[in-house]
Amino acid sequence: MAQPDTEPARPRKTFIQMLDIDLRLLGMVGAFAVLCIAFDLMTGGRFLTPRNIFNLTIQTVSVAIMATGMVFIIVTRHIDLSVGALLATCSAVMAMTQTDWLPNLLGLGLGNPLIPWVTIGFGLVVGTLVGAFQGWLVGYLTIPAFIVTLGGLLIWRNVGWYLTSGKTIGPLDPTFEKFGGINGTLGATGSWIVGGLALAGALYGLYAARRNKMRHGFSVKPLWAEGVLALLCSVAILGFVAILNAYKVPTRRLERMFQEQGLTMPDGFTQSYGIPISVLLLIFIAIAMTITARRTRFGRYIFATGGNPDAAELSGINTRWLTVKVFALMGALCAISAVVASARLTNHSNDIGTLDELRVIAAAVIGGTALAGGLGTIHGAILGALIMQSLQSGMAMVGVDAPLQNIVVGGVLVLAVLIDIIYRKRTGGA
Repeated sequence: MAQPDTEPARPRKTFIQMLDIDLRLLGMVGAFAVLCIAFDLMTGGRFLTPRNIFNLTIQTVSVAIMATGMVFIIVTRHIDLSVGALLATCSAVMAMTQTDWLPNLLGLGLGNPLIPWVTIGFGLVVGTLVGAFQGWLVGYLTIPAFIVTLGGLLIWRNVGWYLTSGKTIGPLDPTFEKFGGINGTLGATGSWIVGGLALAGALYGLYAARRNKMRHGFSVKPLWAEGVLALLCSVAILGFVAILNAYKVPTRRLERMFQEQGLTMPDGFTQSYGIPISVLLLIFIAIAMTITARRTRFGRYIFATGGNPDAAELSGINTRWLTVKVFALMGALCAISAVVASARLTNHSNDIGTLDELRVIAAAVIGGTALAGGLGTIHGAILGALIMQSLQSGMAMVGVDAPLQNIVVGGVLVLAVLIDIIYRKRTGGA
């Protein structure tokens, strides 16, 4: 009698495979954890203090915002070397707008409620137009992006210098400075509210993803795996809020705040900084850019063009106009980063944004964006920016000289690209 065919035994999935977590992302998180623990040990426990973590977050924001736009640039097989210089130009424009042009033309001085919003709007217009112009040169005149943005690196840095006559411009508007970090935070209560909303959104996202897979007949993770992911999200979000709330406002600063209001500070009074407004801005931008990449036609066109430009053009995608829009978006993000960077410094200086182009590209590449185009994630770029900033801050705390810091960062960038190439070869380019 013929024996019935037997199905080959399916290989048992590992714990990580059951959770369905991106191995590349998991590797970056692991590397970041190892980096933090190593620096904490070398600094005698000073690296993982609430104060240093707070400073680390606000120092990362400016580069991370631009890194989200650099993902789209690199995915479409281009590069932008002018982001640091464009940040400087936008910073100079906004500094002159609020300290010179608006007061002289409209009589609006610092502290006027219109000053910060008109300033930011003007900066966004300038950044977007400059980015669109560079995109037009690349897309329609077919000048290589490397050359266009290399020229932009030299041009816009010095345009900013001429706008300010080489001077440091400050102080800036108090409301404008709240976008920089320590001068604008949500406090303990506001931070817990934002953390609760973020957790609710994350849990709903897990539920919605599972429901959509079941609706379309796809296999889903076991319920225990969903529970583990929900627990990890809860620990990450609420733990982050708790750490930032643990950083207290210094007593002397509190006393000055009470004295300015003509009050006496109660004995034992304390106040937490909480989540900086700049970090909240980064979260909103990350969500918007992720939705753009995954849920919009514009995002699908970007990844299709990066995967195969010729096929994308034959399918009807206007790749030239797409290039203009991608560079215009990059310019707008440079303007937003200029707001954060200058507000954190409380002034505009001529060296603002120096070498940011290298940090931004490194963050995107370390975050898994393929230089060959077609692949990249927003959350990976933000994590890459955090790793870069942690590396530099940790080395500074240990006492490593600045030249050696740059040598290490350069080596890490090359190593990250090598690891990414090896990973893609082993996974068939996935």
